[in-house]
Amino acid sequence: MTDLHELTAVEQAAAVRSGAVSPVELTEHYLSRIERLDATVGAYTTVMAEQALAAAARAEREAAAARRDGTALPPLHGVTVAVKDLVQVEDVRWTLGSKVHTDQVADADDHVVTRLREAGTVLIGKTNTPEFALPCYTENEIGPPTRNPWDLDRSPGGSSGGSAAAVAAGLAALAHGTDAGGSIRIPASACGLVGLKPSRGRISNGPLDHDITGLSVHGPLARTVADAAALLDAMAGVMPGDAYTAPALPPGETFLDQAGRDPGTLRIAALPGPMVPGAVLHPDCAEAYRRATALLEAAGHTVTEIEMPPDPDLVDTFQLVWSVAAAGRQVEEEEEPLLTPFTRHLRERGRTTGGLDLAGGLAAFRGVGQLFADLFFSAYDAVLTPTLAQPPALTGAFCTGDPAADYAAMSNFMPYTPLYNITGLPAVSLPLHWNAEGLPIGVMLGTRYGDEATLIALAAQLEAAAGPSDRRPGLW
Repeated sequence: MTDLHELTAVEQAAAVRSGAVSPVELTEHYLSRIERLDATVGAYTTVMAEQALAAAARAEREAAAARRDGTALPPLHGVTVAVKDLVQVEDVRWTLGSKVHTDQVADADDHVVTRLREAGTVLIGKTNTPEFALPCYTENEIGPPTRNPWDLDRSPGGSSGGSAAAVAAGLAALAHGTDAGGSIRIPASACGLVGLKPSRGRISNGPLDHDITGLSVHGPLARTVADAAALLDAMAGVMPGDAYTAPALPPGETFLDQAGRDPGTLRIAALPGPMVPGAVLHPDCAEAYRRATALLEAAGHTVTEIEMPPDPDLVDTFQLVWSVAAAGRQVEEEEEPLLTPFTRHLRERGRTTGGLDLAGGLAAFRGVGQLFADLFFSAYDAVLTPTLAQPPALTGAFCTGDPAADYAAMSNFMPYTPLYNITGLPAVSLPLHWNAEGLPIGVMLGTRYGDEATLIALAAQLEAAAGPSDRRPGLW
């Protein structure tokens, strides 16, 4: 019999609905794997075994009643989901990856967690993140670094690296992440997963962290496009207090439906050049991009390669706004020395940034969004780029002790992803290529604001064109 973790999340949910598999059985399977393997991977900060088993038992009672009464269940009912330790889960440790919050316990659920509970999913644990989710790796001072399941000497990326490692290692069926500069798509690329950054306002950031910059969103990490779409359905929706609201799908439609839809013939702009001055595209990432281009053209789409010159001003503006967001984290003065050097570096710059500078930076962001709407999405339906400029990095590669140099190195590593946070547009990283070392290399697609339907349909078509992969990390 196929091991339960070999099944996709959509397949697991179907087995729960039919009665072939119990949510308790699924949860126990993943908890057993976590117990055996997570000391090696380091995906979790807190394993919610007791709460997860109680939720699974409740899900099984609901599934039995639905079978008896002939009623429908939510599409992911009874499926395990890992939650990034940047968000609140009531009565569970909430570290934000920081020694300042090592023993903090949340007293309420964030809205995205409420949605996951309402969808009948089983929250199995909190996943590791760097301090305040600021850098693009998953190393902090509250525990060992998270390891990339494909190569334990390498980083899974970040800041949703714990979530990505959990799914890639078969320690959860699905995972929640957040993305303010690529933090879902970076680890998706590094760990061979689908990572979807939705449109700004698609998923609620409330009730505590509405993010005035507009950069950060919640989103799914999964092994397939259909799984990611189903998790997006579970998390999406307007909640009280939301300042941004992405346009809803037509009544009766779901994002999971879009994964089975023909996207039609699309016009695609391809931007291979790194968008950060001095960044160089690694041959492995260039090869992944070329393969995606060939698959798109074979599917009948028109792909037009465009040169977009790097913009040093935009790079500086992103760092300015990012440093203000870092400085905005509430930390007592006597606790500042507990923060990592990188966090302190960003906070120091953020404290010296004036209100007019911040306003100018946010205005520049909105201008870039308008430019993309007017220039690209008046002529094209989607944009293709590499996800990253380099293959997965070695653990510690961005922790040299020189925060300014580390920030520059990270910018060169991830020159493509922040554009979609700046503009608020949706984007997805797809695992279509592995290099000669057996490391996954992602490619990225983006679409118009609010058009996750096209994005998911196109991504699913590309996934199918690439063909099923039997590649698994060694510890799978």
